[in-house]
Amino acid sequence: MKTTASLSTPIERRQAIEQICLRLLARREHSRRELLDKLALRGFQRDEIEPVITEMAERDWQNEERYTECYVRQRIQNGYGPIRIRYELQQRGIDDADLDAQAEEQGGGWQNLLLDVYTSKYGEETSLTQTEWLRRSRFLQQRGFSGEMIKRLFAELKIKLCRSG
Repeated sequence: MKTTASLSTPIERRQAIEQICLRLLARREHSRRELLDKLALRGFQRDEIEPVITEMAERDWQNEERYTECYVRQRIQNGYGPIRIRYELQQRGIDDADLDAQAEEQGGGWQNLLLDVYTSKYGEETSLTQTEWLRRSRFLQQRGFSGEMIKRLFAELKIKLCRSG
């Protein structure tokens, strides 16, 4: 393929943008921002990229809602919580997503998903040292679960602190 510098006419540049977009979208769903960023990195100007992506959205080849649904489903399956997923979506240009509905659909809500993540990693031990309790809490927070959710989980599992040594 020609480099962006060798594409001299606007028609050639537009065709190149379309081809790149189609290749990217054939592999997986992409948000509008992801496509813009990837094409900008290849040397195209945003003002020449925008109309192509708009046209692809009108044809439903690029769809923010479909992208969001796929992305959220995949992140939930990988054990991530609402805080982290919402942040990642915002980084990808998506500001309005109904994460709670997806969590309900996939696993009975965030608290059930949190329980699954916790028990698959740590099992059912209920007596923890403070260090271990903090380590597990940090892990769950990094996964995107709130402190309140983690507190409810530990209460539900009746996890108690024990003195070490």
